[in-house]
Amino acid sequence: MTPENNRSFTHQTLPDDPAAAIRLMKQHLRAQIGDVQAVFDRLSARIAARVDEIETLKAAGQPVWPEIKYADIARGSVTENERQAILRRGCAVIRHHFPRERALAWDREMMAYLDKNHFDAVYKGPGDNFFGTLSASRPEIYPIYWSVPQMEARQSEPMAAVQSFLNRLWRFESQGKQWFDPDVSVIYPDRIRRRPPGTTSKGLGAHTDSGALERWLLPAYQQVFARVFSGDVDAYDPWDAAYRTDVEEYTVENTTKCSVFRTFQGWTALSAMIPDQGLLHAVPIPEAMAYMLLRPLLDDVPEDELCGVMPGRALPLSERWHPLLMRALTSIPALEAGDSVWWHCDVIHAVAPVTDQQGWGNVMYIPAAPLCDKNLAYAQKVKAALAQGASPADFPREDYEANWEGRFTLDDLNPHGRRALGMAD
Repeated sequence: MTPENNRSFTHQTLPDDPAAAIRLMKQHLRAQIGDVQAVFDRLSARIAARVDEIETLKAAGQPVWPEIKYADIARGSVTENERQAILRRGCAVIRHHFPRERALAWDREMMAYLDKNHFDAVYKGPGDNFFGTLSASRPEIYPIYWSVPQMEARQSEPMAAVQSFLNRLWRFESQGKQWFDPDVSVIYPDRIRRRPPGTTSKGLGAHTDSGALERWLLPAYQQVFARVFSGDVDAYDPWDAAYRTDVEEYTVENTTKCSVFRTFQGWTALSAMIPDQGLLHAVPIPEAMAYMLLRPLLDDVPEDELCGVMPGRALPLSERWHPLLMRALTSIPALEAGDSVWWHCDVIHAVAPVTDQQGWGNVMYIPAAPLCDKNLAYAQKVKAALAQGASPADFPREDYEANWEGRFTLDDLNPHGRRALGMAD
């Protein structure tokens, strides 16, 4: 697979007048849908039933996040009921994805890498404002991409097996086209989080990534959500990959963006995760995105607003506009180092606040980004950044690791890593 006609997937620009574009979009969609309130009420009833189900499970102390053993993925013995649970919830925990001792060793190696290269002395603070008003505290997120532990995890057999398993939950053949190769995921280098004991953190507000304003205004997203925007919400399938690999995000200065299609976002735990200690939460309802898209079309929302959406920022969930969905926010369960956590690219997620955290909270962010023209085009940029030790193209150009000792190099890639960067022999 080669990037189609050398197509660029990175240069969508904001409308000159976003407010005017929003007003026109609303007029068009309301005419197309018809009785928006009736459609929204029908969808809300379905979502409310899911919310009630989730609240009942939580009240009974029953698990909400599906939990799958990595050993079952490796030997192909995941049950159909387990697959259906992930499809229903849009998220999963993979238990023992990596051996606990290996994950703990990676955590120690990461700290040694930072110390050896005097990170604390050279760090200049956050390099972007992507989350805007979604409150977050530091020190937590480190703009480090090329440590040996990160790359070993990204190019490992266990990571490839889990990514393939998750990719195959999607309907990747539709509209007469195969939208991606489920069995190869490109390397999408992201940062690390290191949150020490005693941390007080404001957390991160509920949101989704991979486009906010874009979801209403860009043609590819209009195709992705065509059922929603036609009012046929009962036929909307959040697991249909059609047109998702054509989606682009607006380029906005001083913000991160995502230039790949991720079937799932995810991270791998490098320490134990203790309940009520600033853990990841999600709204485990993949269809909730349809609710988010229709909500701004109702009469109580100002004509030039989209329920708090701002260009270049994450798509926010709020008590003001989405109280039903807020009720479903559900924490991950307690984790051990080596477990991994995954959520559908549209799933709303948040990080809970914590005061005087007990224990560490360390993770490596590693998603599933299956091979397609869009993702391969970005993989070429990843290869160049790895060669230079530079920050990846989607992130601020901080380039801390360019001259660091002990960083991973192109020569250290194994066959999985080479294939994931489009370098397969």
